[in-house]
Amino acid sequence: MKSTPIARCRPPIWGGMMLELKAINAGYGRAQVLRDLSLRVQSGEILCLLGRNGAGKTTTMQAIMGLIPLMSGAVLLDGEDISQLPAHEVPRRGIGYIPQGRRLFNGLTVAENLEIGLMARKSGHDTLEEVLDLFPRLRERYRQRAQTLSGGEQQMLATARALCLRPKALLLDEPTEGLQPSMIEAIRQVIVKMRQTGVAILLVEQRVDAVLSVADRVAFMENGRGEAVMDAENLRRDHSIVERYVGV
Repeated sequence: MKSTPIARCRPPIWGGMMLELKAINAGYGRAQVLRDLSLRVQSGEILCLLGRNGAGKTTTMQAIMGLIPLMSGAVLLDGEDISQLPAHEVPRRGIGYIPQGRRLFNGLTVAENLEIGLMARKSGHDTLEEVLDLFPRLRERYRQRAQTLSGGEQQMLATARALCLRPKALLLDEPTEGLQPSMIEAIRQVIVKMRQTGVAILLVEQRVDAVLSVADRVAFMENGRGEAVMDAENLRRDHSIVERYVGV
């Protein structure tokens, strides 16, 4: 993906904190997927999670959001253990989640989808305006139903809805999947802007070129376990490391 210079945005309305996973174990019923996984994402950092299909990347996101219970371990947001909270409380603590497949309310308008995001943390009109400034296309489509949007516009809406939380941490699962290059670049620029405002960002992405164009660090996963965590700059210089872990 081509990198373009991005101007510094206005003073942040979001603000960031550290997200930390401490030796978490989780899965579905009796099927354990994550095994003693530990990660740390700092404020103003993009940490990309890479691994083969089935490595446990999406399960990691769901465990953070409380969508599947932990068997053991803890999820901390700026030192607070949030792993015992009910799933609907996790966004209220300031974690935005853009799942694979977007999961919009397709029968609702763009405005109504965004209103749901604003309600979660009682964000105000200033937050809505900042989000719409990031996604001018959504301002144009404001009264349209989500189901009438293109795939790229739906991804913008899913991202914008998460940003309406004024997140401290942001989780993105395959945000560029199936998008045309112009939409990919628009999403990429917003992710980088969120880093500049101090948000801690955890990104799952299959496209290695997309990962390396934005990442500060890359964490590799295999069979539900955390493997090496490396500076992205080292991986940009030596692609053989990526090939070893993800076979691309």
